[in-house]
Amino acid sequence: MIEEKSDEQELLKIGEIAAFFGVSVKALHVYEKKQIIKPVKVDLQTGYRYYSIDQVKQLNALIDLQQLGFSLDEIHEIMVGDMKGEELANRLEKKKREWQDRIVKAQDKVENIEDILNRMKVSKEVTNLPEMTEEERAWMLVKMVCVETEKTKSLLSEALWL
Repeated sequence: MIEEKSDEQELLKIGEIAAFFGVSVKALHVYEKKQIIKPVKVDLQTGYRYYSIDQVKQLNALIDLQQLGFSLDEIHEIMVGDMKGEELANRLEKKKREWQDRIVKAQDKVENIEDILNRMKVSKEVTNLPEMTEEERAWMLVKMVCVETEKTKSLLSEALWL
């Protein structure tokens, strides 16, 4: 399972490290190809790749950065490049703003769904869905879902007349 290198450093096989982190062996090959994390040893006869304990820490950082939304190219720059602390801070700030924008957009969607649910509660048409024709159902759904467009048109019209 764990191999010993001549200098007593513990090495993990690619399959072991992949299983430990819940990533595929193929993903580790991609990380190697992108030169983010290269195995410390490759057995020329078997092709097995071995990773050191320090590389386990690197892989952990790589996975954390991926979960934060960084691409492999960005991760390569962060982990391998000559990036200074200020540049890293700028990248993190940019990623933070991207996540904040996503939160705002998601909140807007939640509010839109809430509006639709509220319109459904007061609509008598919703109870008749099974009896409606396809066309009637389509028009009813348009009225329920697309009212947001009317609200937007109304706000835009008000803004233009101010």
